[in-house]
Amino acid sequence: MYRIISGQWKAKRISAPKSFDVRPTTDFAKEALFSIIENRFRFDYASISVLDLFAGIGSISLEFASRGCKDVTSIEMNARHAGFINTTAAELDMNSQVNAMRADVFEYLKKNRNRKTYELIVADPPFEMEVAKYEELISLVLNNNYLKPNGVFILEHQSRTKLQHPNIIDTRKYGNVSFSFLKPNEPTTEEVTESEEESPEKAAE
Repeated sequence: MYRIISGQWKAKRISAPKSFDVRPTTDFAKEALFSIIENRFRFDYASISVLDLFAGIGSISLEFASRGCKDVTSIEMNARHAGFINTTAAELDMNSQVNAMRADVFEYLKKNRNRKTYELIVADPPFEMEVAKYEELISLVLNNNYLKPNGVFILEHQSRTKLQHPNIIDTRKYGNVSFSFLKPNEPTTEEVTESEEESPEKAAE
């Protein structure tokens, strides 16, 4: 069971079948996370796109939707869990906001390079995942044009798992759970040049 913290469905409790083997982000950690998103990054939920990786049973996805986000893509390996997200979203009249897909996160990121960019990407991999897989996940997200220039990648992990990456701008610890915040890669010289060439202001000069 988990609780939607704020928004249209504030205090709504979501109960999944007992047979589901899931570990939703705790209310305490989730409330702290969204406080950081709102106070530090100041995103307008109604105008951003969110990619929720390892979405579980939708604790993060439905929280974004409740707060007004109209474009949430949820990727979850377990077909029953992904189905639960879509069913719950429909019951809460959020089905136009949330799209849960059954897919392996790593394969999804490899197959969908350069197709869509997001202001926010959130990932909550299995706590037992090895550091090398965390590094692969970070590489797939940052090196394949998934983040918009003003975007942020939020990676949840065990506090005892120490991640090292030049794009990490902050890590916040909440007991056994930590969130690492990563910025997008700096644009390459070629990308900057292309951007300048495509600029209407440049074209008018």
